[in-house]
Amino acid sequence: MHDVIIVGGGPAGLNAALILGRCRRDVLLCDAGTPRNAVTARTWGVFTRDGTPPLVLRAKAEADLARYDTVVRREVEVVSAQRRDDGFTVTLSDGTEAQARKLILATGLHQALPDVDGFEAYWGHGVHSCPYCDGYENRDRPLVAYAYGAAAKGMALELTVWSRDVTLCTDAKTTAFSPRDREQLEGMNVTIVETAIRRLEGDGEQPNRIVFVDGGTRPCHAVFLMPMPCDPSRLITQLGCDLTQTGIVPTGAYETTNVPGLFVAGDASRRVQFAVVAAAEGAMAAFAANTELLRADVA
Repeated sequence: MHDVIIVGGGPAGLNAALILGRCRRDVLLCDAGTPRNAVTARTWGVFTRDGTPPLVLRAKAEADLARYDTVVRREVEVVSAQRRDDGFTVTLSDGTEAQARKLILATGLHQALPDVDGFEAYWGHGVHSCPYCDGYENRDRPLVAYAYGAAAKGMALELTVWSRDVTLCTDAKTTAFSPRDREQLEGMNVTIVETAIRRLEGDGEQPNRIVFVDGGTRPCHAVFLMPMPCDPSRLITQLGCDLTQTGIVPTGAYETTNVPGLFVAGDASRRVQFAVVAAAEGAMAAFAANTELLRADVA
């Protein structure tokens, strides 16, 4: 019986393991080795590590964990999880089981992409989900906001922080713009195109234009996607976590969930999806798990 099992070896999971290792807790960290940011060349906005490649950050974090002998890291997928009276049981892809008093899910999310030709090909190097992460590297270039509905105006205006050449593409999805909306967008040099997109074209390394079904085109150095529904880990649904309409867990203080003893940290939880925030959430989940373990031991 471990004190804590952590599922996921990204910033949230690794930092949770670090904090718990320093608390001398018996920790099993399971990671399938398929990070969401695998297509990302660099991780931006991380204190003292700005621009470090994700795999380098991961290797450094794993080396840090090596000094804590109560933390065991295994490259194995957790295929199922169950809540028990005394904690949790997880089944691993090698057929074995493991038990823990507390469980931290740092599984991240599966990013859904719009069904537009070229978006998947340029995902991570021209098609992005977060302007705070990738806007600066594309500054003062033609940017496209792929957004519709209530999120469209805000997404397009947000991009004007990094460029004053912004195209708002609704892809012919239902979007209502009031006269005031159009005035504000046009005042910030945002061009609204409500025609369906045929494809995203580029040189194989970077996009250079959006092509519409009517034959029109717009220059495009990068596309930023509105927040879109994502598929949560099946472990989250197996354990009965509450979910929002976009597929994330509405965590409470210190990454608690509606399931006692279960914490969700990182991109699968409710906060902004920055690597540094995910790491902080992992630390908070670890703090809460350790506090709950201590209280139970005292009782």
